[in-house]
Amino acid sequence: MNLILLHDSDFISSSTAVLKDRRFHHIRTVQQPVAGDQLKVGRINGKLGTGLVLEITDNQIRLEVRCNTTPPPPLPLTLILALPRPKMLKRILQTCATMGVKQLYLINSYRVDKSYWSSPVLTRQIEEHLMLGLEQAGDTLMPEVHLRKRFKPFVEDELPGLADGSSALLAHPYEASPCPAPQMRPTTLVVGPEGGFIPYEVDKLNMCGFTTIHIGERILRVETAIPALLSRLFPL
Repeated sequence: MNLILLHDSDFISSSTAVLKDRRFHHIRTVQQPVAGDQLKVGRINGKLGTGLVLEITDNQIRLEVRCNTTPPPPLPLTLILALPRPKMLKRILQTCATMGVKQLYLINSYRVDKSYWSSPVLTRQIEEHLMLGLEQAGDTLMPEVHLRKRFKPFVEDELPGLADGSSALLAHPYEASPCPAPQMRPTTLVVGPEGGFIPYEVDKLNMCGFTTIHIGERILRVETAIPALLSRLFPL
């Protein structure tokens, strides 16, 4: 945990926060501070700063919080991702948050198993895994995750507006152009499921203005492809 993220509900006054959950247990067992020590903290969707340890007991830690530093800038990216299997989704959520993705759309496709949409990761655990990614990166800005269960209506009705004014790219290893050189420019990136989009889906995305790109001859798992793509598209 490189950053202690604070919710509004953690504050008992304008500048004092009390932690009793997993964050407290991590601080107590790993960082092992004493009264007077300073910890790196950040307020969710707010600024970074320091937390002065006022008191630490067996049950809680009390911090005096001062936040005045701007978090790292986000990537100018909207990521459209065919919903992966739950175990992979956990890692991908953390990776996206760590790398600065702030807009993530999880969509359906032919190769997405219907059971994935009822996973506890989607119904209860999204914020938990995003927070783990933010803690790793030292960031406070919570990504927004949008669920779209119908492929065709999303691509036809919503995606053109999302991609307007951006570089529209479809990561697909077949009949594709090489990945463009890294630039910090607005980008809408679509990544398919394990096994890739079916031809119908690729055609629909191409008709929507998306250019098909690849990052080499090797076929990567989605959880590997995403950080590889982001590191190729942006000067990280």
